[in-house]
Amino acid sequence: MKLLTLLEVGNLEGLAIMIIALIFVVVFVVSLVVAVITKVIYELSNKKKFSTGQFWMTVLISMLVGGLISGVVCGGM
Repeated sequence: MKLLTLLEVGNLEGLAIMIIALIFVVVFVVSLVVAVITKVIYELSNKKKFSTGQFWMTVLISMLVGGLISGVVCGGM
C-alpha cells in the first residue's frame, strides 16, 4: 500500500500553505536578527557604515541558508 502524503488526505491545501507561510515568517525574522547582529559587529570593528543594500543582501543570504536548512529538516536527507 502506498503511503499517503498530507495533500492526498483531502482539502488540506490551506494547512500546507499555512505551514509554508509560518516557515517563511520565522526564517525572515531570524534573518533580520542575524542581519542586525552582523551590522553591529561590522560597524564596531570598522569605522565604515553598513549600507542598506548590504543589510538587505545579508537578510536575503540568511533567508536562503535558512530555507536550505528547513528544506533538509522538513524534507529529510
